[in-house]
Amino acid sequence: MSAPTPMSTPPSAALAWADADPYAAALRAGRGPLFLRRDDGWLLPLEVERWCARADAVDREVLDRCEGTVLDVGCGPGRLVAELAARGRAVLGVDVSEAAVDHTVRLGGPALRRSVFEPLPGEGRWDTVLLMDGNVGIGGDPRALLDRVAGLLHPGGLLIAETAPMDVDERARVQVVGLTDAAGTDALFPWARLGTRALLRHARGWERAGQWTAGGRCFAALRSRSTSSSAEPPKRTAVISSQRVRNTSAGSPVASR
Repeated sequence: MSAPTPMSTPPSAALAWADADPYAAALRAGRGPLFLRRDDGWLLPLEVERWCARADAVDREVLDRCEGTVLDVGCGPGRLVAELAARGRAVLGVDVSEAAVDHTVRLGGPALRRSVFEPLPGEGRWDTVLLMDGNVGIGGDPRALLDRVAGLLHPGGLLIAETAPMDVDERARVQVVGLTDAAGTDALFPWARLGTRALLRHARGWERAGQWTAGGRCFAALRSRSTSSSAEPPKRTAVISSQRVRNTSAGSPVASR
């Protein structure tokens, strides 16, 4: 899970999640409790233990649906990236948290410390983008995020998003907190919670490619609109090699374009 904000937001706000010490501490420990605290005091529990574990059966079912090269946006501690890398798939995780990137690399997955709204390797050539673990909320503006993801995918590329298991369409400003700092001291950043129906409402210009539930979790698949038949066909070669990507927490990708 990751929470970078759109490029129109001041950079200091974009780093709020990355600098949230409770999040880094929870990833290092592999457990919570950890919460998103809304500015009105409401707390949303975060599933740190599941994120820090290996990919489970529900995760693997999602990964079985991925096509070609895969970009995991807000990869967190990297269980999905590591699983795909172990399968020999071309995959890259991106996250604004240095602790998350370090954890992903330790698991054997390639990862880059970067916001999804910053320049990324292989723009316009990815086959699949993942928005798991609530990451449809990144930036607090679902349509802006969907537009950005469309720009990362090749025409006709696949987005797989995990949605909230209820009919919700919410915008809020939040903080990452643990039990001992539940009052919240770090900077607030924009976030959204979307159920599947809300995601589909925001997905203008996308084609629906399926929705399903598994293990109490909800998912939707969307396909970016294809270009006209006269357009140059998209390149289907691997965007990035899992053997050539390294931890780049300083912000400079190490990958062939």
